[in-house]
Amino acid sequence: MWFLFIIFAFIAGLALPAQVSINAQLKNYVGTPLLASTISFLVGLLVLLIGTLIHGSWNLGKSLTTAPWWIWTGGLLGALYVFASIILIPRLGAATTIACVLAGQVVASIMIDHFGLFQVTVHHVTIPRMLGALLIIVGVILVQKF
Repeated sequence: MWFLFIIFAFIAGLALPAQVSINAQLKNYVGTPLLASTISFLVGLLVLLIGTLIHGSWNLGKSLTTAPWWIWTGGLLGALYVFASIILIPRLGAATTIACVLAGQVVASIMIDHFGLFQVTVHHVTIPRMLGALLIIVGVILVQKF
């Protein structure tokens, strides 16, 4: 089962450069990065609502009134990412934008794991993890330079 999750993560990763490139082109048709971001989120909202209706997963489980304040920031961070990618793709290109995003994701992920932020299980920073992050940052530099 673990291997299937790895494949799913890889496929999601394959979708990311396509998504940001498509959203950047959407901006050319609608005029502004903000409107393109809004349209992208509306389409995603519709797809997720349809999936929720089909699946019948309206049970909220724990009450949202007891949730920590930061639980609401996921959509905000998603909006920031989509909006930033629409602005960055035409200026940096898809490869450099995604490489920089990947580097930021790895650095943030290591910090989240190490400190157990957002109730994530703690996985302490190790030399191999730091080396992996450094190699990704070197890869970003190589992608950007060449």
